[in-house]
Amino acid sequence: MSSLKFGTAGLRAPVGSGPDKMNVSTVTRATAGVAAWMKKKLPSKHADGRYYVAVGYDARYGSHTLARAAAETFAGAGFGVTLIADPVATPVLAWLVRNRNLDAGVQITASHNPAPDNGYKLYVDGGMQLLSPADTDIEEEIAKQPAAHEIPRSEAKSIDLAAQDGYATAISALVATGEQAVLRPRRTLKILYTPMHGVGGESLESALRNCGFGDVNFVASQRWPDPEFPTVEFPNPEEPGATDALLEEAARLEPDLLIALDPDADRCMLGVKDPSAEKGYRMLRGDETGPLLARRVLAKRVASKKDKTKPVVATTVVSSQLLGAMAEREGWDYVETLTGFKHLARAAESRPGHLAFAYEEAIGTCPSPSVVADKDGVATALIAAAWAAELKEEGRSLLDELADIEVTYGAYRTAQVAKRCTSADAASHAVAVFKQYPPKKLAGMTVAASDIVDSSGRRAEGVRLTGEDGSLHLRVVARPSGTEPKAKFYLELHGPAEKAADVEQRLEQLIQEIRNIEET
Repeated sequence: MSSLKFGTAGLRAPVGSGPDKMNVSTVTRATAGVAAWMKKKLPSKHADGRYYVAVGYDARYGSHTLARAAAETFAGAGFGVTLIADPVATPVLAWLVRNRNLDAGVQITASHNPAPDNGYKLYVDGGMQLLSPADTDIEEEIAKQPAAHEIPRSEAKSIDLAAQDGYATAISALVATGEQAVLRPRRTLKILYTPMHGVGGESLESALRNCGFGDVNFVASQRWPDPEFPTVEFPNPEEPGATDALLEEAARLEPDLLIALDPDADRCMLGVKDPSAEKGYRMLRGDETGPLLARRVLAKRVASKKDKTKPVVATTVVSSQLLGAMAEREGWDYVETLTGFKHLARAAESRPGHLAFAYEEAIGTCPSPSVVADKDGVATALIAAAWAAELKEEGRSLLDELADIEVTYGAYRTAQVAKRCTSADAASHAVAVFKQYPPKKLAGMTVAASDIVDSSGRRAEGVRLTGEDGSLHLRVVARPSGTEPKAKFYLELHGPAEKAADVEQRLEQLIQEIRNIEET
């Protein structure tokens, strides 16, 4: 029987017995391997030379038990250990590592995976995710560990009762104010949210109420943590049907803003009133939310910062090119990275300025890297709510802001087509075949193929196709998923605002052509 592999996202698998499942034995051996790697590769940040770590967990099956196993294994290795007392959102753990200058942190979570799964996510470097080749080094250390029952464990750990409150206070500072002119519209902004049976509700409500929001409502059937995820087939706001309960409740309550968190609350999908939508509301894609909130965050930064270096904004090689167009016009330093926040959080490392904002198309947004150096669904929701309240007072909405962005920078439309495969190797093979035999024309445009390369010159597995027809531009990025056995095709069409209808028509044509290709 094969063992779980420790990747840059740590471990993720169904809970069960055996070395290929998430259980106390695999977590104990993984933690012993991480501790050994840290002692060899990471100098302690502390004067006493001791390593200090935190462990958090969500509300999935086995999470608390696995968190205790990780905490006690770190303690058995001589580390100072803080175990968060209650189930918390993943950004709470990432914030804690950064805020307390800890050497590392582990969150037991499987994010938006199906109910049977759980996982082990490692944070280092001020609350950033692990970066290769550290995962390979840790894998080697795990392989050296003895059987789990032979690994020392100790109960010498601290229990943290205040981490969630500390995090909520820290992100509340992003929009906190004593100005009544600002607080008044917040009191009447009607918000409807769902934590999708996950752990984000407490942090979100605490932050919203800290900042003066007085009409906060939730989808009752999804408000409390439930490891069965009984009302959704797949607990991911991006999945078809996942936000149906939210939209149905919105039709009844008529809120001003919709918020859907994924179960560990590191991702957020926003919803807005839209008269053209079937139920009067529509959820925003990640490639809409990212540029939209970048506009808000960077406007606030320019108004308040004395730092004259260009702020760094970042997204990934599969996200929309809109953020790059905005950066070129506004004078921001734009960086494109390989996929994943392990890369995005480090986007400014070779730049003169500091990272001000980052996002990925999969509804992951990092609106305040100095507070949480990872995607943060709760902070994203809080900033969006503060802006929505101001806009409502002006008789405007987030939808109006999206329209302004289109007029200013052009019409950008994105979509994704995914082919589920029998294995990760099969997904890689499907992409390799597409790269070897790319189509000559797509959506009526002659296309050229090239490697996927980020701003630092790093290459990713897969291929990029580009084409143009006058003022219309096409891009397709094909790559295997890093977390699922899928071949993914990221599609984008853009052109001038006055040609938005043409852009949308060509995108629909492109979607169908890619589907026809991947089905053969």
